[in-house]
Amino acid sequence: MPAKSKAQQKAAGAALSAKRGDQKVSQLKGASKSMYESMDAKELEKMASTKRKGKPEHASKD
Repeated sequence: MPAKSKAQQKAAGAALSAKRGDQKVSQLKGASKSMYESMDAKELEKMASTKRKGKPEHASKD
């Protein structure tokens, strides 16, 4: 599932970094922490690799 906003893409990148051991899990907050707990590395990779061009900063709550 590709990211729908820049913020979602950044959160997925932070969660993926923690999954790989490059960042401490204790440093994660909010969306990135819940993504870390609920998604596997493959899903996070797909979301984090989404292109940012043309994406809104935050997704609408529709």
